[in-house]
Amino acid sequence: MEAGYRALREGAAWLDLSGRGKILIRGADRARLLHALCTNHVQQLAPGQGCYAFFLNAQGHILADAIVLCFEDHFLLDTEPETASKLQAHIDRYIIADDVTLEDATSALATLALEGPRAGAILASLGAPAPAEAFGHARWNTALVVRASATGGEGFRLIAPATEKPALVAALEGAGALFAGPAEAFIVRLEHGKPRYGDDITEQHLPQETQQWHAVHFNKGCYLGQEIVERIRSRGHVNRVLVQLEIDGADVPDRGTSVSAGGALVGQITSAAFSPALGKAVALAYVRTAHAAAGSLLDCEGRTARVAALAPEARSECVEHAPRN
Repeated sequence: MEAGYRALREGAAWLDLSGRGKILIRGADRARLLHALCTNHVQQLAPGQGCYAFFLNAQGHILADAIVLCFEDHFLLDTEPETASKLQAHIDRYIIADDVTLEDATSALATLALEGPRAGAILASLGAPAPAEAFGHARWNTALVVRASATGGEGFRLIAPATEKPALVAALEGAGALFAGPAEAFIVRLEHGKPRYGDDITEQHLPQETQQWHAVHFNKGCYLGQEIVERIRSRGHVNRVLVQLEIDGADVPDRGTSVSAGGALVGQITSAAFSPALGKAVALAYVRTAHAAAGSLLDCEGRTARVAALAPEARSECVEHAPRN
């Protein structure tokens, strides 16, 4: 574990994300339909651009998340393995008289992540593009290079025909990238405070509770679940939010472990791991909003838990994304 973990933090490592769902969406009405079903502004995307978005039910709860990539004649949705079938069925349910077709391309496309502070340098050494804009993407031979991180640090995603996967791996390793497994990526993800759908975001959660502001465009017009999102925004707050915790000691709390303040229950852990770099446990947890400010001190099974910060993209608010106070 040590080599891959260190590479993710200090160098460059590759991850195998081929299990992630890939859904191709074609047809003249594709942008209009996607725009009406997700929380971000799909209709303003140009080819080569992308965004991160939630797909909600009518009650405003998050059914899935996805990276939405825009091309000249189609969209590609990159989603978690657990939500691929559910998301495709959800979109298909709303195709009535629309000129839209869906294709599950999960098995046809391999997905590798290249992550760490030297990820850009590795791409440059290979003559590959490194898109500067978040979720921007560009072609590199038969592969697509996307600026998107699985761990919350510097990162890119390489999507290519499944038959090209061995050659891509060989190229990345030849340029100096080391392999990092799921356990190593999990630790670094929590160190960066980056949530994952299925672990830290589920159907029980509302968009504002996740603090993933880059997923929500508050001025885009109607979409499924928007009424609930707007109602929460007009009221100015939610009762709980997702935060990153640094917990004294090496013991790793289980999912669902309670977090308290002044003897009162204020939250629960969703994911946790021991961080070798910090010498303590790191976790993500939903806590009561009154206790969610960075620097707040909470209690986790008798140990001090300090509220830290989520991944940088969660804090990259702009005028059109920022919640009302």
